[in-house]
Amino acid sequence: MQSPRAAALRCGIIGRRYRGEDRVNSIDDLERPAAGDAPPPAGHPVAVRPAKPLRDARVDVLRGLALLTIFVDHIPQNAPALLTVHNFGFSDAAELFVLLAGYSSMMAYGGLFRRAGARTALARIARRCLRIYLFQAGLLLATLIIVRIWMDLTGLTPRFGVAPLLQMGLLPGLLRGLALNALPNYLDILPLYILLLALFPLVYVGMRRGVWGVLALSATLWLAANLDPQLNLPNAAAVDDGWYFNPFAWQFLFVIGAALALAVRAGGGLLPWRNWAAAACTAYLGFALVQGGSWTAWGLPDLRPLAIAAPDKSHVGPLRLLDILALIYLLFSAPAVTRLSRWRPLRLIDACGRHSLEIFAAGCLAALIGRILYRTFDATWPLQVAVNVGGLAAMLGLAHFLDAGARRTEVRNPPGR
Repeated sequence: MQSPRAAALRCGIIGRRYRGEDRVNSIDDLERPAAGDAPPPAGHPVAVRPAKPLRDARVDVLRGLALLTIFVDHIPQNAPALLTVHNFGFSDAAELFVLLAGYSSMMAYGGLFRRAGARTALARIARRCLRIYLFQAGLLLATLIIVRIWMDLTGLTPRFGVAPLLQMGLLPGLLRGLALNALPNYLDILPLYILLLALFPLVYVGMRRGVWGVLALSATLWLAANLDPQLNLPNAAAVDDGWYFNPFAWQFLFVIGAALALAVRAGGGLLPWRNWAAAACTAYLGFALVQGGSWTAWGLPDLRPLAIAAPDKSHVGPLRLLDILALIYLLFSAPAVTRLSRWRPLRLIDACGRHSLEIFAAGCLAALIGRILYRTFDATWPLQVAVNVGGLAAMLGLAHFLDAGARRTEVRNPPGR
């Protein structure tokens, strides 16, 4: 017969009861159901077959919103881009996307190491890295071909993006891009994702020994990249000869996301709510709004209290880091956010997050078409409406199509089969 303590552990009660300790106990918290997960009936045999981890709806909705935002932001002179998250603080959708990549990697592969063994987990990670690389290669090839055709038809030349690769010559530029030695604007976040995901096994092993030690090492590397901008990987397509998303800095967000997954599971699905922490985060986000808001772009008086430059994005400057951490704490400690993420009208956005790679690729191509149209015909209001509505509709429509296909697959091959 199951003991009361074991039953409590299954329901996640112990994790919630000891949230006041404010620490991530171990990687084993990935095996503990989060709040709201139904425990098996007493005496019911527990399956030992490796199972897919339960998805966190907050992560999928937030990642879906980030992908839609990235599409809008990747079109210069785009009026809706004045209303995206980067206008209201220091950070933007890229920080959210990378941090959630670390979170989802820990949820997807952290438990897999325990359930199925290192060989299976490493093979799964390798396949995922290869799949992301193939998407990157496909996007690069499609972008070069589309831009080359546009140049031949209009006589215009791109001002940035794949312009450096085309200046190298179509084939040499393609080869250097495939080697990840020349990363053009707008196509430079997937290579970062590949690198971080390939390093995840080291993050996982380190966190089995101690989460705080891994965070400290990661923070040290982030600090070194901020103090010495030369600490970077080479990029022949960049003016400063380095990756725009400096992996030595951006890895800190990925590692924080992995630790966040452990903390959330240890807390029964939520970070521990502290009034003083919530007040501090809210105050900082208020300061970020006043200092980092796009006041002049909105046609309003400049309300910035400090005459400081915008924090560096390439190295995740300290102000940007604090901004995304404050936002994440409020999002993952409030039960209302969990309930809202399951709201039916957000189902398509949730689907975008669940099929993030395909939706990102669709958004990249839609943004490319938007940039070409704006450059060719000017960014008139009718054209902006058509580009944004069409791009968002294409991304949401693809998410619906992929989601329907996934549901049909699950019906034909239920998990228990």
